Amino acid sequence: MGRMDDKVALITGAGNGIGREMALAFAAEGASIVVADASEDGGRATADAVAEAGGVAGFARVDVSSAAQVEAMVGFAMATFGRLDCIVNNAGIFPGDDGGVTETPEATWDRVMEVNLKGVWLGCKYAVPALLESGGGTIVNVASFVALMGAATPQIAYTASKGGVLSMTREIAVEHARAGIRANALCPGPVETPLLAELMSDPARKARRLVHIPLGRLGRPEELAKAALFLASDDSSFMTGSALVVDGGITAAYTTPE
Repeated sequence: MGRMDDKVALITGAGNGIGREMALAFAAEGASIVVADASEDGGRATADAVAEAGGVAGFARVDVSSAAQVEAMVGFAMATFGRLDCIVNNAGIFPGDDGGVTETPEATWDRVMEVNLKGVWLGCKYAVPALLESGGGTIVNVASFVALMGAATPQIAYTASKGGVLSMTREIAVEHARAGIRANALCPGPVETPLLAELMSDPARKARRLVHIPLGRLGRPEELAKAALFLASDDSSFMTGSALVVDGGITAAYTTPE
């Protein structure tokens, strides 16, 4: 028996990185997966990978900042699988020109908020009725360790957006707790993904980040997928409104070991 047997899970940003590993991990535990991503190539590749591993997946192309597309994404899940038991709002962006408060362009701030914060809100807005229709379920919103502390390397829009995700998750959890919906936030530290690889292509910038991680390495996508699976499944049945921090010890450290 898998931990997600007979469940349907919708995962945004599942076309690569952490989202792809989530899709594979959830499917391995018995879930049918709705792979949602802005990239058709990436999303279909993930859906194919799930199928090759013996799982069941469908692909929905979505820009999570568009209400119409998010509504259609949830509609696709219901039409394809007849129910929705879990949504993982994982899609996010981190533009290279997101920097200090005085340097970050307004357009960059706006786009980060549209995807990282509004996108999570829209995911919840349209998923909650489907979850209720299905008898309840779980919401996993991907925030970040920077929702809990400031970043050593300025990234003002990303940090603010993830703080909003964490606060919003708490409110959604409280609002819907008695209706059988649990909502929790996953707060990753830096993880080996294509997004971070591009940002850390500068050796000096990479070294500056690694020195803050007590475990001395970046996280791996599969490690975050396992944490998301815990929050999505009944293993976390008495958790709601919580932040699960998976960051290699960053938020626990004042200084790092020599």
